[in-house]
Amino acid sequence: MLHGDRKVFSVSAFNRGVSVWLRKLPSVWVEGEVTELRRNPAWATVFLTLKDPKTGATLSVTIPRTTYDRLELGLAEGETVHTAGRAELYELKGELALRATTIERVGVGGHLAAIEERKRKLAAEGLFAAERKRRLPAVPRAVGIVTGADAAARGDLVTTLGRRFPGTAVVVCETRVQGKGADEAIVAALRAVATHPEVDVVVLARGGGSFEDLLPFSSESVVRAVAASPVPVVSAVGHEQDTPLCDLAADARAATPTAAASLVVPDATELRAALDATRRRLRQSLRSALERDTTRLARLGDRLHRAPRLLLERRRASLDHTGARLQALSPHGTLARGYAIVRAGGEALREAAAVAPGDALEIQLASGELGARVEEVRQ
Repeated sequence: MLHGDRKVFSVSAFNRGVSVWLRKLPSVWVEGEVTELRRNPAWATVFLTLKDPKTGATLSVTIPRTTYDRLELGLAEGETVHTAGRAELYELKGELALRATTIERVGVGGHLAAIEERKRKLAAEGLFAAERKRRLPAVPRAVGIVTGADAAARGDLVTTLGRRFPGTAVVVCETRVQGKGADEAIVAALRAVATHPEVDVVVLARGGGSFEDLLPFSSESVVRAVAASPVPVVSAVGHEQDTPLCDLAADARAATPTAAASLVVPDATELRAALDATRRRLRQSLRSALERDTTRLARLGDRLHRAPRLLLERRRASLDHTGARLQALSPHGTLARGYAIVRAGGEALREAAAVAPGDALEIQLASGELGARVEEVRQ
């Protein structure tokens, strides 16, 4: 439109004109380190940023998700890539970007290479070994929190801790978490909180950020401070896909600050429910034990009540048996069956040769006695 002698463009017209002009430029290859990679299965486009490691200059890049998935690159933050595409302008916001048609991996970037070398070095020293990791306290007296001036991360932690276990105190130490000097600040804050007399566990927390934003948490000084902490440390740094080296040295890792709070304190509601269940089991156990003992005592009482009669019956049966045996062995029993006892001179006569004709004999029968004299001896 004309305004006096001026030709004036609206913002939309200007952006549209620049966009049309940019589409006339040829396709180019651009090299840079991958940062801020964002891919979602629900999105049609994958977004990332290329960074010049020498100057810090950045360029936004978009690529169709189907094209990116077909490449099967599995890119990670910090890798160096060559990206082919054309310059385009997002007309609504006037933002310049590179619309990529393909991406080729060149190698790891400077930061990522340094982190990998540091990772190998610290792993060789045993700082990431599973056997040196400590168990988190079941019920800490106080939870230390080292975080930046990030109200969301700090707020989520404090709120969740208070909801899960109100009796646990919280000691918060805010510090610089990105940029120059952040690693020294994190180390100082971690040492201060970990040596607090009541702190039993520390949560090192930071919200999401770019690859560069999280670099302090992969510094050697921070990793060594985490490993040397006198109390267990839980790392809750970045998003779930981020893995700074402090995660490997920490005693436990949480994907989010809320998850970290769930790790360091129990749920009071669940504890009460567990205690109630234990109380019910103890009550039932005592009731069962009492019933068993009552039944056992009743059986013993019945046995004690019946014992004298049973003993008497057993003794009477034993006496009857002994009496029957004595009766069977008694000479009177033999006499009753028709036998007799013959005596000569008061002694039982066992052989005929012991007497002579004319000797007097005494014969005992079952009933009464007879006197006799020997008339003849037969041998």
